[in-house]
Amino acid sequence: MPHTDSDIRAILYGLPPADLAEVPEGAAQVSPLIPGSARLEDVAEASLDAALLLAPPGTAERRYALALAIRAVKPGGRLVAMAPKDKGGTRLAKELRGFGCAVTDEPRRHHRICTATRPEMPAGIEAALAGGAPRHIDNLALCTQPGIFSWDRLDPGSALLLRHLPALSGRGADFGCGLGILARAVLKSPKVASLALIDIDRRAIEMARRNVGEPGATLHWADLRSAEPALSGLDFVVTNPPFHDGGAEDQALGQAFITRAAAVLRPSGTLYLVANTHLPYEAPLRAAFRTVTTLATEGGYKLFEARK
Repeated sequence: MPHTDSDIRAILYGLPPADLAEVPEGAAQVSPLIPGSARLEDVAEASLDAALLLAPPGTAERRYALALAIRAVKPGGRLVAMAPKDKGGTRLAKELRGFGCAVTDEPRRHHRICTATRPEMPAGIEAALAGGAPRHIDNLALCTQPGIFSWDRLDPGSALLLRHLPALSGRGADFGCGLGILARAVLKSPKVASLALIDIDRRAIEMARRNVGEPGATLHWADLRSAEPALSGLDFVVTNPPFHDGGAEDQALGQAFITRAAAVLRPSGTLYLVANTHLPYEAPLRAAFRTVTTLATEGGYKLFEARK
């Protein structure tokens, strides 16, 4: 059941290591990377008793999340923010003090854990919110937001896929759709009947909804490693799969995308997958598909066409 502002008394942002901080009782998850979570942007100002954040690594994204959480906590309320030392943790205390919070800073297990008290009148909140908010940027001619994969530039892997993608037809899906750059190209083909855009990042889905206006597009905030959304009998899948989870390389992500693509494609359906050349996706592709062809190798990336 979705939360309303009045339901929420505490929030949890992300999945902090369980042994480093106690989750406030009844805390609502508000991470944009956990499908089904509440939106921190929608939590009423000065309505929370407590907040616990695993702070994001990107500076603009982190300051945006911290500012939203501070705004939502009651004056005198407690906010605990942590991050690995090499992913923004060493900056957390200074950033929180910059918002006017009283802060204690503790190093533990390669993390910095900051406990802060929300002041009556926080400072710099609006600037931090503006710095991490959705915006239109000219070099992509798209709506985007800091924190989304490749939020301010065209990823070279996606660029390679765009250059070699044939005109597609039928029903398809874009796994890990991001801002919708691939989807916009796919939907230019008049023979494409429908395209499901799927991403684990709520912000990506929100921006793709703005960027992809074609009636054949449907958008899904979902983790492709789960059963959602229900898809079957597709003619094609396009993907530039992620290979980092929480900042660490995770080849299992791409392998899960390959397995899911094989499951949802019809016989003779086709997967177009681009990946960094060092990622060993050939074996899982050959295990799941009847034929696998390398269409291009360029600039540290490789593009596969795999037919079921």
